[in-house]
Amino acid sequence: MSRKKGRVLAFQALYAYDLGGKSLEELLSLTWHVSEEGEEDDPAPLPQDTQDFARILIAGTINHLAEIDAAIERHLKEDRTIADMHRVSLAILRISVYSLLFQKEIDASIIIDEGITIAKNYGEGNSFKFINALLDNVNKELRT
Repeated sequence: MSRKKGRVLAFQALYAYDLGGKSLEELLSLTWHVSEEGEEDDPAPLPQDTQDFARILIAGTINHLAEIDAAIERHLKEDRTIADMHRVSLAILRISVYSLLFQKEIDASIIIDEGITIAKNYGEGNSFKFINALLDNVNKELRT
């Protein structure tokens, strides 16, 4: 199973959801998936377990958005809100915090490392440092 690819798909879906362009049903269908070569009409086939993992992350994150956003906001600086955040960083944080809160069978260090990797590949500048710190703080909060 490629959980890395599943996380990237979930991140992309959450970003699209946040921008208001796609319904939950569309996101879960994964028909919007574009292959590595960028051919929309003939997307690279995704293994079923990768699709299933992406769907769990997408649906779980959207269904628990209020709880996830509250956890994120508790760790923002006093003068910042969710509304102030870069949408890419927010999408990465949301799927990662969902995993920290609800996928206890996955080691927190893996979740945090994957969030950082996605931020390095898709985020702006040093956003991965902000994401690392926030996810680490959420994880510490869960352990106390």
